[in-house]
Amino acid sequence: MATVRLDNVRKEFDRGKVAVAGASFEVADGELLVLVGPSGCGKTTLLRMIAGLESADSGAIAIDGRVVNDAPPRDRDIAMVFQNYALYPHMSVAENLAFGLKLRGVARAEIARRVQAAAAMLGLAGMLDRRPRQLSGGQRQRVALGRALVREPKVFLLDEPLSNLDAKLRLSMRVEIARLHRRLGATMVYVTHDQIEAMTLGQRIVVMKDGEIQQIDTPMRLYEQPANLFVAGFLGSPAMNILRGRLRAGDGAHLDMGQVSLPLDGLLRLRPELAEYEGRELVLGLRPEHLQPVVAGDGGTGVVMQAQLEVIEPVGNEVFLNLRFGSDEIVARVPPQALPAHGASVELSFAPGKLHAFDPQTTRLIRSAAAFET
Repeated sequence: MATVRLDNVRKEFDRGKVAVAGASFEVADGELLVLVGPSGCGKTTLLRMIAGLESADSGAIAIDGRVVNDAPPRDRDIAMVFQNYALYPHMSVAENLAFGLKLRGVARAEIARRVQAAAAMLGLAGMLDRRPRQLSGGQRQRVALGRALVREPKVFLLDEPLSNLDAKLRLSMRVEIARLHRRLGATMVYVTHDQIEAMTLGQRIVVMKDGEIQQIDTPMRLYEQPANLFVAGFLGSPAMNILRGRLRAGDGAHLDMGQVSLPLDGLLRLRPELAEYEGRELVLGLRPEHLQPVVAGDGGTGVVMQAQLEVIEPVGNEVFLNLRFGSDEIVARVPPQALPAHGASVELSFAPGKLHAFDPQTTRLIRSAAAFET
């Protein structure tokens, strides 16, 4: 396998539209790195530049220590899995798996060995004589993976390979790809817009927006310590609750949000760096699982706020409470329990140390909340 290194890679399309603005990172040997972000953020363009299907306007792309900016795709020793499978409909599974190797002049015996090995690894051994039209979506995707696998490349590039599958198949194929990566120890770069795929598959994640890298880190560090408001809101389902207001101290710290005031008793003691925002606008973020209904008699475990319950969404092992706090919509993730009726006023508690604070102008995290557990 190999490393992949990008140094200040930039790509512009017609009319000066910046698709990728100065991307720099390294994929370690054997690492599965995920590029994630909304549609149009530049992640697929970045993957295509690594593959050689798009040229970089500036910067350097190196595979296994060799700069490949001017190398054609066939000379980069990569294999790519596309969103649409791109299988030849008139060929059998075995022929689809073998086709790329035949074009490269690989010996017939070696082709047979690689095809049989890939088919066994992906559960396709009994389907080698079938045509693509005789396969399910998940089976077709496995053939597409197998076609990349038989190449035995230095780097695998996967461009939203599961987006055409239904939810159940996406789950099973996600597990399949994770197993395949562990078995091969392969270097993989995986593109997706689905943050669940990114969180469950990636050893590290590159979060992108508008062609720019927002943050690179492990899944849990991204979740617990987002660098800015975009990362905080993009990762997590339901998304982080975002509350905007003016920080007041007075008789007790609170966030003045116009219609309502969010009490923040003890916040400035825990977060002394926020004192400079007194009297100024501040943005606070709170994960849904950190908001819990107050049980009668215990007074809550931290700060208590009142919100109006609008919608209850039971999803089996947990319940999502959609509430209104002033003009803001917030969500709490709670265990199954007896709940009040829709429209009722609900007391919710949270620990101030769970709050994430962001500067409203820069949108950057002021300081991670992870170090202030209470």
